[in-house]
Amino acid sequence: MSSRYAELSREQLAILVPELLLCGHLIDRSGMAHTISAFGRDGMAEVAIEEWQLASPIYTRRMRAALRIPGDDIVTIFKGLQLDIGAPPQFMDFRFRVDDDRHGEFWLDHCGALADVEPMGEPYVFAMCHTIEDPTFDATALATNPHAQVRPIHRPPRMPADRVPVCAWTVTIDEANEPPATPPNTPLIAASAAARLELAPVDPADTGQADYAGALLSDLRFADFSKSALVRMADEVCLQQHLLTLGFLIAVRERGGEETALDIGRKQFTGIAGLTSQRIRAALGLGDDFAALAQVLRLHPAWNPLPYTAAEITAFHDSVVLRLSRESPGVADGAWPALIDAEHTEALDAMVRGVNPHFYTRVHADGDELVAEIASAGEPFPEASEVAITRFSTGADFSFGERQSLPLTVV
Repeated sequence: MSSRYAELSREQLAILVPELLLCGHLIDRSGMAHTISAFGRDGMAEVAIEEWQLASPIYTRRMRAALRIPGDDIVTIFKGLQLDIGAPPQFMDFRFRVDDDRHGEFWLDHCGALADVEPMGEPYVFAMCHTIEDPTFDATALATNPHAQVRPIHRPPRMPADRVPVCAWTVTIDEANEPPATPPNTPLIAASAAARLELAPVDPADTGQADYAGALLSDLRFADFSKSALVRMADEVCLQQHLLTLGFLIAVRERGGEETALDIGRKQFTGIAGLTSQRIRAALGLGDDFAALAQVLRLHPAWNPLPYTAAEITAFHDSVVLRLSRESPGVADGAWPALIDAEHTEALDAMVRGVNPHFYTRVHADGDELVAEIASAGEPFPEASEVAITRFSTGADFSFGERQSLPLTVV
C-alpha cells in the first residue's frame, strides 16, 4: 500500500507536517483531563510518565532511521527532539546549544504546554515540569544514547512570573551515567504492529533534502525537504500518535482496568479527532463540503499510515463512506481504529463535524469491515464536550510563522 500523503504537493506537505506534530502534542490535552477525573493529579502524572517512556524511544528510533540521522551524540538527540510530537516547532520553541559531542543545552523561549497549565496553578505546573519531565526527557534521550542525562538549569514555576526562557536544561553524555530502568510494559508496545511497521524508504533522487544527516539546524524549514521525505515524515508522525495512544491505554488499563481504559481512550480520541480535523481543514484551505471531508479523512492521523489502518474513504456528491477493516494492524493493536464500533461513534462524529457541524455518521458492520456512512443533517450539531476540553489549549488556535534555518555549530 502507498502513502495517502503522496497525493499532496510538496508545498502542501510542508504545511501539513508541522500541523501533524502539533496535533500529536495536543493528544494529552484531550486525554489527561479525563485521566485527572479518574485518578487525580498524581495519577495523571503517572500515566503521562509511562505513556511517554513507552512510546518516545520507539518512535524516535523510527524517525532517525527514516531520515538517516546518524550517531549517538548531542546533535543526534537534538535532531530527534525537533521531529517529536512532544516538541512541535514554535509551539514548544526549543533552542539549542552544542558545546561538544557529549555536552549541550536546550531552552524554551516559548512553551505552549506551560501556557496551558499555568492557569491551573503551581501544583499542576510542578507536576508537568518536575514530576513528568525528569523521567520523560531521559527516556527520549535514551533512544539515542543510554548514558545521556537531561538535567534542569532552571524551570517553572517561573520566578519572576514572566521569566524567559521559561526553562533551560543541560544534556550530558557520560559512560558513568547509569541508564534509566526499562519500564515493565516496554515489551507490550515494542511488539505492537505500530512499532514494527515497515514503510517505503525516502527516495534520495527526489528534489529537495532527502534526510537530516547534515548539520543541526536552529529550525527545520519543512519546505526544504523533498516530497518523498515529507511523505515519510507525515506517516511517521502519525505512528508517533498511535504509539503514544497505545502507551496511554496501557498506563490507564494498568490503573483502572479494561473498561476504564476504553472509556477514557474513546474520550481522548474524540477530543483530539475533532480538533485535528479543524486544523487540517484550515491549514490546507479546504471547504466544508463532502469533497473537503473526504480529503480531511484521508489525511487524518487516525487513518494513517495507510498500511496500518487499511481505511478506505470514498466521496459521493451527498455523502462520504469510510470502510475500516477489522483485521488491520491498527485494530489488532487496539489503537484508535479499534475504538470505533456501531455503539461508539463519538470520535468519528467529532472528526466529521470538525469539517462541517451538520455532518453525522451511521455505522454498521459488513462482514469483517466496519462501514461508516457520513451524511448531512438540516440542523448543526453542538460541539462535543471532549473537543471543547481539548480546545482549552492555546495550541487549538496556534499559528506557525516563517523561520530561518541556520546551522548550529560547536560554540
